Amino acid sequence: MRNVTLMDVFTHPIAQKYLRRSGVAHAVACAYHAYRLAVKSGVDPDVATKAALLHDIGHYEWYTDGEWDYEKYKQNDIHAIKGAERAHKLLIRLGEEPKAAKEIALAILLHTDSYLPEGDLDKNKLQQIVKKADELDEEPGGNHHYRKIDPELAAEKIKQLDRMVEQARLPMKKTV
Repeated sequence: MRNVTLMDVFTHPIAQKYLRRSGVAHAVACAYHAYRLAVKSGVDPDVATKAALLHDIGHYEWYTDGEWDYEKYKQNDIHAIKGAERAHKLLIRLGEEPKAAKEIALAILLHTDSYLPEGDLDKNKLQQIVKKADELDEEPGGNHHYRKIDPELAAEKIKQLDRMVEQARLPMKKTV
């Protein structure tokens, strides 16, 4: 049994504020990619989908003369650091198991290397899944953050994903 569902996370006012800023459609799509990748890799789909859903909640909006400045964002952004902290605080507040909250926060922290010095880090499977889920939904110029989704459809997709996660976490029954 999960302490915190995706719907608990998705509907929390703090999550809603930052998901709207970074793109709800992108977050939902990444959560679905993470589910598929987690099941295929033997990683807990609960932590993978939560990390993917929240991976961009640290975004800060970089503007120049009232226009989104993608280059300024690329040069100065540390959204993964801020997002990891926000996600951890939110998950703990919601009652998530502390070990899972930490795993999710670390996966968010390492979903991009745009702020890290040169060189690769040795990432665990969950961290690789969140990075890959994000990459699978990227569009040139950061346009994936501006795709729209109807709020009711987004909520329905999260409910469906919650059901899929619950089903995937059930013990397999032996057939004779």
